[in-house]
Amino acid sequence: MKEQEGKLRSEILTLVGEYHGLVFGEQKFIAGKTHIPCSGRVFDADEMKNLVDSALDFWLTSGRFAERFEYEFARFFGLRHAALVNSGSSANLLALCCLTSPELGQQRLRPGDEVITVAAGFPATVNPVIQNQLVPVFVDVTIPTYNVDVSQLELALSKRTRAVMLAHTLGNPFDLSAVKSFTQKHNLWLVEDCCDAVGALYEDRNVGTFGDLATISFYPAHHITMGEGGCVLTNHTKLMELVESFRDWGRHCRCNPGKDNTCGKRFDWQLGSLPNGYDHKYIYSHIGYNLKITDMQAAIGIAQLKKLPDFIEKRKQNFQLLYENLRDLQEFLILPESTPHSEPSWFGFPIAVRTDAPFTRGELLRYLEQCNIGTRLLFGGNLIRQPAYKDITYRKVGELANSDFVMNQVFWVGVYPGLTGAMIDYMAESLRKYVIGNLRKVVYK
Repeated sequence: MKEQEGKLRSEILTLVGEYHGLVFGEQKFIAGKTHIPCSGRVFDADEMKNLVDSALDFWLTSGRFAERFEYEFARFFGLRHAALVNSGSSANLLALCCLTSPELGQQRLRPGDEVITVAAGFPATVNPVIQNQLVPVFVDVTIPTYNVDVSQLELALSKRTRAVMLAHTLGNPFDLSAVKSFTQKHNLWLVEDCCDAVGALYEDRNVGTFGDLATISFYPAHHITMGEGGCVLTNHTKLMELVESFRDWGRHCRCNPGKDNTCGKRFDWQLGSLPNGYDHKYIYSHIGYNLKITDMQAAIGIAQLKKLPDFIEKRKQNFQLLYENLRDLQEFLILPESTPHSEPSWFGFPIAVRTDAPFTRGELLRYLEQCNIGTRLLFGGNLIRQPAYKDITYRKVGELANSDFVMNQVFWVGVYPGLTGAMIDYMAESLRKYVIGNLRKVVYK
């Protein structure tokens, strides 16, 4: 029986490889005709085989692939613990939720406490603050790193400040030296949102290893994909226990799905006002969620993880090609800059249209989209101007002028590893054609 099962599985996976070659083989790029997306999935037969291999197990929750991925991903960062979840947004939610646990005593975050973040960010970095009845304190960003203006951190501080939660924008690390110094000085928690920044380095060290917790996204746009998925990373065993509790319905029990009595005293606990011996699998120490990932998603991640170093290098190469082709257009465009002492793992290539340029951002974006070149704005611009945040309680430092500039003038194009040299060249040529064409219009007016 086992021998026949193994033979059938092998035959199925061989056919999956053939199917991938037939259906997902290399497509010819035709400039102006083929759409160039900002981001997307990059995979081969390995991912499809792993997916089907997991499906044949029919273990539909987290299992052997998830356990393996958590171990290998934590090793990639040089950290002790990784917990897979169903999205990067959930990872951010759990990272902040765990800091509200009563088990942290005086260090826990309580309703009304403040968390410093940036206004020019992605909602998923800020929403957990609001969802946990905490108060976001918005500071500005610098141009053209698009990361936190560290000169405003002390201005943002109050007696209620308890944490800092920041993203490494588009894979460009924020000034971790200054931020870490600030959080240590004032005994604040630091959560690094690394959803766009896997593989980015600051002072030759992986981002995600500086804070108390780090978060990752495996959405198709990101450095590796599981379709949907995310991860929380930490070196702190206690924090990981709390993350896993909030992820798994708020359980006190740490048994994996399908496992019983990991602690060896399943019917010997007495917590709260429950009767002595109440089944530990049904004791809840937090108001939690069910945010687990499936093993099929993790199986895809295992194959993706092997490709991660090449993915990171390809992003850097694509970024550099674009930069070299656009550097002489800086009279009208502001090109991105890496943070000092950092080596970004670029998620995208941000471009700002100068306010005195002879064209607007909107005009340029419409042109690029007509050229079949995908574009995106820099997330939510100034988040406090978004309709979802008009009634929230928050504080801000200054007028957030650069966040407004991001909202009005900045966009980004892709550098993801699915883009070929021909695609990058076409993107650069299209941008050059538009900018130089508008310059000539001004000269000959």
